[in-house]
Amino acid sequence: MSTARRIAPDPGQESVWDYPRPPRVEDTAELVEVDLGGRTVASSRSAVRVLETSHPPTYYLPVADFAEGALRPTAGSSYCEFKGVAAYFDVVGGSATARKAAWTYPEPSPGFERLLGYIAVMPGQVDECRVDGERVQPQAGGFYGGWITGRVVGPFKGEPGTLGW
Repeated sequence: MSTARRIAPDPGQESVWDYPRPPRVEDTAELVEVDLGGRTVASSRSAVRVLETSHPPTYYLPVADFAEGALRPTAGSSYCEFKGVAAYFDVVGGSATARKAAWTYPEPSPGFERLLGYIAVMPGQVDECRVDGERVQPQAGGFYGGWITGRVVGPFKGEPGTLGW
């Protein structure tokens, strides 16, 4: 954990330092919502969470739980050593467009097949993301897609000085 000091979770909380590496994918029945341009562009009780050491959870929603026209494929890709090659989407809501604010794994790596047909959203690039009504704080740094709620404690990768974690 380098110089990071694990924050002890209170009852009902999770420490991201107890999450595994490689990450784990788990189902959640929480209500997960994404707003952009004054509209709810996605709402799901069938999301999955990806849990990885030092990172707040990243929520992935079924593509079917996005409003029609809310996802527009865009150029570019990135590579995750665990999940594989990601493809990106612009998220569209009302008159707003959040460029490359969502991604998916069209051919997830072995062990991450559960992500097929699911889309993750960068909470810092849309108006608001909520989990069971709680507004999400985006993971710092602008690179990672973690969703910070009162359910999780850190410290979290992405903050200044965490590059070497």
